[in-house]
Amino acid sequence: MDTQERSPQEYTGEPLDEAEALHSAAHRITPLVEALLFVASEPIDTKRIAKLTGEDEKAVAIAIASLQETYADRGISVREVAGGYRFATSTLARDVVEAYLLPPKTSLSTPALEALAIVAHMSPVTKSEIEAIRGVNSDSVVNTLLERGLIAEAGRKDVVGRPMQYETTSLFLESFGLNSLKDLPPFELEPGQPLELELLPAATSVEEGEPARAQTVAQKADDDMQRLEAAVDEGE
Repeated sequence: MDTQERSPQEYTGEPLDEAEALHSAAHRITPLVEALLFVASEPIDTKRIAKLTGEDEKAVAIAIASLQETYADRGISVREVAGGYRFATSTLARDVVEAYLLPPKTSLSTPALEALAIVAHMSPVTKSEIEAIRGVNSDSVVNTLLERGLIAEAGRKDVVGRPMQYETTSLFLESFGLNSLKDLPPFELEPGQPLELELLPAATSVEEGEPARAQTVAQKADDDMQRLEAAVDEGE
Protein backbone atom coordinates (compact mmCIF):
# COMPACT_ATOMS: atom_id res chain seq x y z
CA MET A 1 0.00 0.00 0.00
CA ASP A 2 1.57 3.34 -1.04
CA THR A 3 1.36 6.72 0.68
CA GLN A 4 -1.64 7.84 -1.34
CA GLU A 5 -3.62 4.69 -0.49
CA ARG A 6 -3.01 4.84 3.26
CA SER A 7 -5.34 6.76 5.52
CA PRO A 8 -3.70 9.78 7.18
CA GLN A 9 -4.08 8.18 10.61
CA GLU A 10 -2.56 4.88 9.45
CA TYR A 11 0.40 6.60 7.82
CA THR A 12 1.30 9.02 10.64
CA GLY A 13 0.13 7.18 13.75
CA GLU A 14 -1.31 10.50 15.01
CA PRO A 15 -4.89 11.13 16.26
CA LEU A 16 -7.24 11.39 13.30
CA ASP A 17 -7.64 15.19 13.31
CA GLU A 18 -3.89 15.78 13.60
CA ALA A 19 -3.14 13.10 11.03
CA GLU A 20 -5.52 14.65 8.52
CA ALA A 21 -3.97 18.07 9.10
CA LEU A 22 -0.45 16.67 8.58
CA HIS A 23 -1.52 14.77 5.48
CA SER A 24 -3.15 17.90 4.04
CA ALA A 25 -0.04 19.98 4.77
CA ALA A 26 2.21 17.32 3.25
CA HIS A 27 0.09 17.22 0.09
CA ARG A 28 0.33 21.02 -0.20
CA ILE A 29 4.10 21.25 0.24
CA THR A 30 5.10 18.18 -1.81
CA PRO A 31 5.69 20.31 -4.97
CA LEU A 32 7.71 22.76 -2.87
CA VAL A 33 9.85 19.99 -1.39
CA GLU A 34 10.36 18.55 -4.86
CA ALA A 35 11.59 21.92 -6.13
CA LEU A 36 13.96 22.35 -3.17
CA LEU A 37 15.49 18.92 -3.74
CA PHE A 38 15.87 19.75 -7.41
CA VAL A 39 17.78 23.02 -6.90
CA ALA A 40 19.78 22.00 -3.81
CA SER A 41 23.48 21.46 -4.56
CA GLU A 42 23.90 19.32 -1.42
CA PRO A 43 21.68 17.11 0.76
CA ILE A 44 19.06 19.16 2.59
CA ASP A 45 17.59 17.95 5.90
CA THR A 46 13.97 17.91 7.03
CA LYS A 47 14.54 20.64 9.64
CA ARG A 48 15.70 23.10 6.99
CA ILE A 49 12.92 22.09 4.60
CA ALA A 50 10.37 22.60 7.38
CA LYS A 51 11.76 26.08 8.05
CA LEU A 52 11.68 27.01 4.35
CA THR A 53 8.16 25.70 3.78
CA GLY A 54 6.77 26.83 7.14
CA GLU A 55 5.42 23.39 7.96
CA ASP A 56 5.94 20.73 10.64
CA GLU A 57 8.83 18.28 10.13
CA LYS A 58 6.33 15.43 10.25
CA ALA A 59 4.54 16.90 7.24
CA VAL A 60 7.87 17.25 5.48
CA ALA A 61 8.67 13.59 6.20
CA ILE A 62 5.35 12.54 4.67
CA ALA A 63 6.02 14.69 1.60
CA ILE A 64 9.49 13.17 1.17
CA ALA A 65 8.10 9.64 1.53
CA SER A 66 5.54 10.47 -1.13
CA LEU A 67 8.26 11.73 -3.47
CA GLN A 68 10.36 8.63 -2.85
CA GLU A 69 7.45 6.45 -3.92
CA THR A 70 6.70 8.67 -6.92
CA TYR A 71 10.28 8.43 -8.18
CA ALA A 72 10.84 4.77 -7.20
CA ASP A 73 10.83 3.48 -10.80
CA ARG A 74 12.16 6.52 -12.62
CA GLY A 75 15.56 7.61 -13.88
CA ILE A 76 16.14 9.72 -10.81
CA SER A 77 15.33 8.95 -7.18
CA VAL A 78 15.17 10.68 -3.81
CA ARG A 79 18.05 9.44 -1.66
CA GLU A 80 18.86 9.98 2.00
CA VAL A 81 22.58 10.73 2.33
CA ALA A 82 24.79 12.71 4.73
CA GLY A 83 21.89 13.48 7.06
CA GLY A 84 19.65 14.95 4.35
CA TYR A 85 17.85 14.26 1.09
CA ARG A 86 18.65 14.96 -2.55
CA PHE A 87 17.84 13.82 -6.06
CA ALA A 88 20.24 11.27 -7.56
CA THR A 89 20.35 9.15 -10.68
CA SER A 90 18.94 5.66 -10.22
CA THR A 91 20.66 2.39 -11.00
CA LEU A 92 18.31 2.05 -14.00
CA ALA A 93 20.06 4.95 -15.72
CA ARG A 94 23.59 4.31 -14.55
CA ASP A 95 25.10 3.16 -17.86
CA VAL A 96 23.71 5.99 -19.96
CA VAL A 97 24.62 8.62 -17.35
CA GLU A 98 28.18 7.30 -17.09
CA ALA A 99 28.46 7.37 -20.88
CA TYR A 100 27.34 11.02 -20.91
CA LEU A 101 29.75 12.00 -18.15
CA LEU A 102 32.84 10.46 -19.77
CA PRO A 103 35.72 10.61 -19.16
CA PRO A 104 34.98 8.74 -15.92
CA LYS A 105 35.90 10.32 -12.63
CA THR A 106 39.33 9.42 -11.33
CA SER A 107 39.20 6.65 -8.76
CA LEU A 108 41.21 6.60 -5.57
CA SER A 109 44.27 4.38 -5.29
CA THR A 110 44.33 1.48 -2.86
CA PRO A 111 46.66 3.37 -0.45
CA ALA A 112 44.30 6.37 -0.51
CA LEU A 113 41.28 4.15 0.15
CA GLU A 114 43.21 2.52 2.97
CA ALA A 115 43.96 5.86 4.62
CA LEU A 116 40.40 7.09 4.03
CA ALA A 117 38.96 4.03 5.79
CA ILE A 118 41.26 4.62 8.77
CA VAL A 119 40.17 8.27 9.04
CA ALA A 120 36.51 7.28 8.74
CA HIS A 121 36.74 4.69 11.50
CA MET A 122 39.05 6.57 13.89
CA SER A 123 38.45 10.29 13.29
CA PRO A 124 39.73 12.57 14.49
CA VAL A 125 43.09 10.99 13.73
CA THR A 126 46.57 12.40 13.08
CA LYS A 127 48.79 11.62 10.11
CA SER A 128 51.30 9.86 12.37
CA GLU A 129 48.53 7.61 13.68
CA ILE A 130 47.52 6.78 10.11
CA GLU A 131 51.14 5.97 9.32
CA ALA A 132 51.46 3.81 12.46
CA ILE A 133 48.57 1.69 11.23
CA ARG A 134 49.57 1.57 7.55
CA GLY A 135 53.27 1.17 8.27
CA VAL A 136 54.31 3.62 5.52
CA ASN A 137 54.61 7.36 4.97
CA SER A 138 51.16 8.81 4.27
CA ASP A 139 51.93 12.42 3.27
CA SER A 140 50.85 11.90 -0.33
CA VAL A 141 47.60 10.05 0.35
CA VAL A 142 46.53 12.50 3.06
CA ASN A 143 47.16 15.42 0.69
CA THR A 144 45.18 13.64 -2.03
CA LEU A 145 42.22 13.11 0.29
CA LEU A 146 42.37 16.76 1.39
CA GLU A 147 42.45 17.93 -2.24
CA ARG A 148 39.45 15.74 -3.10
CA GLY A 149 37.52 17.17 -0.14
CA LEU A 150 36.97 13.71 1.38
CA ILE A 151 38.74 14.64 4.63
CA ALA A 152 39.33 17.95 6.39
CA GLU A 153 41.41 19.33 9.24
CA ALA A 154 39.76 18.81 12.62
CA GLY A 155 41.98 20.86 14.93
CA ARG A 156 45.22 20.02 16.66
CA LYS A 157 45.63 17.17 19.13
CA ASP A 158 46.50 18.25 22.66
CA VAL A 159 49.82 16.41 22.88
CA VAL A 160 53.47 17.37 22.45
CA GLY A 161 53.93 18.95 19.04
CA ARG A 162 50.17 19.53 18.65
CA PRO A 163 49.83 17.55 15.40
CA MET A 164 46.91 18.24 13.08
CA GLN A 165 43.97 15.85 13.23
CA TYR A 166 41.74 14.84 10.32
CA GLU A 167 38.13 13.74 9.93
CA THR A 168 35.87 12.78 7.04
CA THR A 169 33.57 15.34 5.39
CA SER A 170 29.96 15.38 4.26
CA LEU A 171 31.30 14.89 0.72
CA PHE A 172 32.74 11.56 1.88
CA LEU A 173 29.31 10.48 3.17
CA GLU A 174 27.62 11.61 -0.01
CA SER A 175 30.22 9.99 -2.27
CA PHE A 176 29.80 6.60 -0.59
CA GLY A 177 26.05 6.81 -0.11
CA LEU A 178 26.23 6.93 3.69
CA ASN A 179 23.85 8.76 5.96
CA SER A 180 26.41 8.86 8.80
CA LEU A 181 29.63 7.18 9.91
CA LYS A 182 27.46 4.74 11.86
CA ASP A 183 26.66 3.10 8.51
CA LEU A 184 30.29 2.05 8.03
CA PRO A 185 31.13 -1.68 8.14
CA PRO A 186 32.14 -2.80 11.66
CA PHE A 187 35.77 -2.30 12.60
CA GLU A 188 37.57 -4.47 15.15
CA LEU A 189 40.02 -1.93 16.61
CA GLU A 190 39.02 -1.50 20.25
CA PRO A 191 38.85 2.02 21.76
CA GLY A 192 42.18 2.83 23.39
CA GLN A 193 43.98 -0.03 21.67
CA PRO A 194 47.65 0.92 21.07
CA LEU A 195 48.57 1.84 17.52
CA GLU A 196 51.79 -0.18 17.71
CA LEU A 197 50.20 -3.11 15.88
CA GLU A 198 51.93 -6.12 14.39
CA LEU A 199 51.49 -5.72 10.65
CA LEU A 200 51.65 -8.93 8.64
CA PRO A 201 53.55 -8.66 5.33
CA ALA A 202 51.15 -9.12 2.43
CA ALA A 203 52.90 -12.29 1.21
CA THR A 204 53.30 -13.87 4.66
CA SER A 205 50.81 -16.46 5.91
CA VAL A 206 50.23 -17.64 9.45
CA GLU A 207 52.49 -20.53 10.32
CA GLU A 208 50.94 -23.94 10.85
CA GLY A 209 49.82 -24.41 14.46
CA GLU A 210 49.90 -20.66 15.22
CA PRO A 211 46.55 -19.29 16.42
CA ALA A 212 44.85 -17.42 13.59
CA ARG A 213 45.36 -13.68 13.98
CA ALA A 214 42.99 -11.00 12.79
CA GLN A 215 43.75 -9.15 9.58
CA THR A 216 45.89 -6.08 9.94
CA VAL A 217 44.09 -2.77 10.29
CA ALA A 218 45.39 -1.73 6.89
CA GLN A 219 44.06 -4.87 5.23
CA LYS A 220 40.70 -4.49 6.95
CA ALA A 221 40.58 -0.86 5.91
CA ASP A 222 41.07 -1.90 2.30
CA ASP A 223 38.35 -4.55 2.63
CA ASP A 224 35.96 -2.02 4.18
CA MET A 225 36.45 0.44 1.35
CA GLN A 226 35.89 -2.26 -1.26
CA ARG A 227 32.58 -3.05 0.42
CA LEU A 228 31.71 0.64 0.48
CA GLU A 229 32.52 1.00 -3.22
CA ALA A 230 30.32 -2.00 -3.98
CA ALA A 231 27.51 -0.41 -1.97
CA VAL A 232 27.90 2.80 -3.95
CA ASP A 233 27.77 0.90 -7.22
CA GLU A 234 24.49 -0.70 -6.17
CA GLY A 235 22.99 2.55 -4.93
CA GLU A 236 24.00 4.96 -7.70
